[in-house]
Amino acid sequence: MRSGTEGSRVAGLFSHQAFDSFGPDRLGLGAPRTSHRIDAASRCGLRRLVRRDSPRRAGVYGMLNSREELIYVGKAKSLRTRLLSYFRTRSPDRKARRILQHTASIVWEISPNEFAALLRELELIQRWRPRFNVHGQPARRRLTHICLGRAPALYVFLSSAAQSPESTCYGPVRAGWRVREAVRHLNDHFKLRDCPKKQVLYFREECELFPQVQTPGCLRLEIGTCLGPCVGACSRRDYRSRIVATRAFLEGRDDSSLRMTEEEMKSSSASLQFEKAAALRDKLDSLSWIHDRLKRLRRLCQQLPFIYPVRGDDGTETWYLIRNGLVVASLTPPRSVSEKRNVSKRIRDALADRPAIRAQLNATDMDGVYLVAAWFRRHPEERERVLHPSEALKLCRA
Repeated sequence: MRSGTEGSRVAGLFSHQAFDSFGPDRLGLGAPRTSHRIDAASRCGLRRLVRRDSPRRAGVYGMLNSREELIYVGKAKSLRTRLLSYFRTRSPDRKARRILQHTASIVWEISPNEFAALLRELELIQRWRPRFNVHGQPARRRLTHICLGRAPALYVFLSSAAQSPESTCYGPVRAGWRVREAVRHLNDHFKLRDCPKKQVLYFREECELFPQVQTPGCLRLEIGTCLGPCVGACSRRDYRSRIVATRAFLEGRDDSSLRMTEEEMKSSSASLQFEKAAALRDKLDSLSWIHDRLKRLRRLCQQLPFIYPVRGDDGTETWYLIRNGLVVASLTPPRSVSEKRNVSKRIRDALADRPAIRAQLNATDMDGVYLVAAWFRRHPEERERVLHPSEALKLCRA
C-alpha cells in the first residue's frame, strides 16, 4: 500500500500533456481534419463502439488513457479492421494487449489514402511522442554526423550536430559503436591524427630555429597509423594529400581503399599471418559499413524531385511533391484556371527552395526519408506512376 501511495505522489510531481486533438496537418490540403472519438468505461464498451462507428477507410488512430494522455498512435489501411484486432480474445500481440489495458478512449482521423496515413502517423508521433510508440520518436533515434575538420591538421570525428563551415559533415547516421569503430579505422587508414585539442601541432616546414626533442602524444606514429603532426614528422603537403583521399572516400568518389584493404587481408591470410588478417578484416568491415551507409544516404537524399499521384478510397487524387527523399508538399490536382496557376506556383516554389541537405538533416528529416524509401521498396510498382515536375507543370498548362 505504501509503494502505491508513493508512486501516485511521484506521478503528481510531473505535468502531463492532455490531449485535445491531433492538431494541424503539416501537409494539409486546406480543409481541416476532423476526428472521431469514442469513450467507454469498459473494454467491451469500446469494442462495441468501434464496431458501430469506425469506418473501413485509411486513417490514423490514437489511444488515450484515463488521464487524457495520448499513449499510442497508429495508422491503418482500414481503421475498422485494425481497431477490432486489438479486441481479439487470444491475440498473440502482447504490445497490443498492454496498450489496450491502459486505454480509456480511442480517437481516429480519416486520411485520403494509405500513404497519407503513413505520413500523418509519423507527424503525430514526432509531435506527441506517445510512450508506447518506438519508431519515429526523435529522442529514441540517436544520430550523429561524421565530420572532417578542426585545423590545423584535419581529422575525422563525430558530432551530434553539424559543425561550423570550417568542417565538412557527412550523414547523419545512427550513433553507436559501429560508427565509432568506423571513425577510428578511418583515421588509422588515412593516417590522420586524433589528438585532443590541447595537443600542439606543427608540420615539418614549421620547425623552430633551435629544435627540441618532441615526444609523440601517442603510439600511433610508431605503429604507422598516423603521420605525426604532433612532432612535425610530416609536411603540410603530405598531410593535405591524406585529407583529399579521406574526403574522396567519404563522398563516394574513390573506393580504392576498400579494395586495397581486402587484397592486403587476403595476402596476410595466404602467408599465414592470421592475427594481421583478422585485424584487416575488422578494418574492412568498418570501412565498408560507413561507405555503404553514406552511399545509401546520398542515393536517398540526392534523387531528383518527383510528384507521386495517389488516388484515395473516395476516388479523389492527391499529388505528393517529393524532393531529396522527403515529402515537402501535398497538392490537389487543379481543374480551374486559377487552381492550375496556384499549383504551378507551389511546384516551382518548392523546387526553387533546395537547401544544402548535407549539413541540415536531423532525426525528424531522416525518419521522413526512410519512410518514403520504405514505401517504394514495399510497393515498387508505384514508382512507375510518378511524374516528373515538368510533366505536372505541363498538365497544369493544359
